[in-house]
Amino acid sequence: MTLKKYFWPVIGAVTIAISAWLLYKELRGLSFDDLHDSLSRIPADSWISAGLCSLAAYAALAGYDRIALMHLGRKVNWLFIAIASFTAYALSHNVGASVISGGMVRYRAYSSKGLSAREIGGLIAMCSFTFLLGAALLVGLVLVLEPDIPERFVDLLPIGASTATGFLILALVGLYALASLLRLRPLRMGTFQVTYPAPRVVLPQLLVGPLELIGAAGIIYFALPDVGNPGFVVVLGVFLVSFSAALISHAPGGLGVLELVFVMGLPEMDQADVIAALLVFRLFYLLIPLVIALPVIPIFERLQFRAGQGPGGGGEG
Repeated sequence: MTLKKYFWPVIGAVTIAISAWLLYKELRGLSFDDLHDSLSRIPADSWISAGLCSLAAYAALAGYDRIALMHLGRKVNWLFIAIASFTAYALSHNVGASVISGGMVRYRAYSSKGLSAREIGGLIAMCSFTFLLGAALLVGLVLVLEPDIPERFVDLLPIGASTATGFLILALVGLYALASLLRLRPLRMGTFQVTYPAPRVVLPQLLVGPLELIGAAGIIYFALPDVGNPGFVVVLGVFLVSFSAALISHAPGGLGVLELVFVMGLPEMDQADVIAALLVFRLFYLLIPLVIALPVIPIFERLQFRAGQGPGGGGEG
C-alpha cells in the first residue's frame, strides 16, 4: 500500500527531472533578456484574445460536468456546477493526478447535493471520457488536415500516424455517435458492459470536448508572434501532443513536459517566443484559475458547516 501511495508522485518527480534536463539542453542558448523581449512584444489584443480563450476553455469544462449529470439523470443548479467544475479543474491542472485531486473536490461538492459515491464515480468517468472523445475528434481532424505533424516529434516520441489514421479515428468517433442515434444495445465484453449514452448527451460531448481543447490551444496561438507561426491547426496539433504527454507524465501542471514537447514541435519558431507563449498559457490556464479557486474550498466548507448547524442539521448546501 505504501509503494502504491508514492508510485505516481515519484513518477511525476522523475519525469520533471528528465524533462528539465532535456529542456535545458534545448534552451541553453536562451537568455532571460530574450524571454523578456518576447513577452513585451505580445500586443494588448493578443493578451485579450488569450484571456477570452481561457474563459471559453473553462466554460467548456463546466459543460463536462453538466453532460455527466445529464447522463446520470441528476439535476443540479448550473451555477453550482460551474463553480464545482472550475475549482476541480483549477486544482487538478496544477496539482496533477487529475482523477484523484479533482475527484476529491467533486466528491465533496456533489455529495452535498445528494449524489452517491457510485454516481460521483460515474460522473468523473464520464467527464474523462468526454475529454478523450473531444481529443480523439480533434486528433483525427488535425491528422487529416496536417498529416505531417507527427514528423515534428520523431526525435522525442515514437509517434506513427498518417491521414489514414486520422480518417480511422474520425470513423470510430462517428460510429460512437451513430450507435447512440440508433440506440443500439449495450456492447458486452465478458462481464464488462458499455452502454451508449442518449443522443442528447452525445451531441453536446462532440461540441464541448473539442471546444475546451481549442480554447486552451488558442491561448498559446494568440500569444505567439506572426513570424514563423505555422497556423492554428499546427499549433493545435502540437498542443494535443504536448498536453497529452503532460497528462500522462503526472507531473504537476505538466511542468517541463509541456515546454519540452512544444519547443520541439515548433522548430520553425524562435524558442524565446514559444516559451513566452507557454508562460502566458500557464498564467491564464493554470495560475489565475488556481488563485481564484483556492478560496472557494474554505468558503464552501464554512457554508456546509453553518448549514449543518442549522435546524435539522441536514447540511445539503
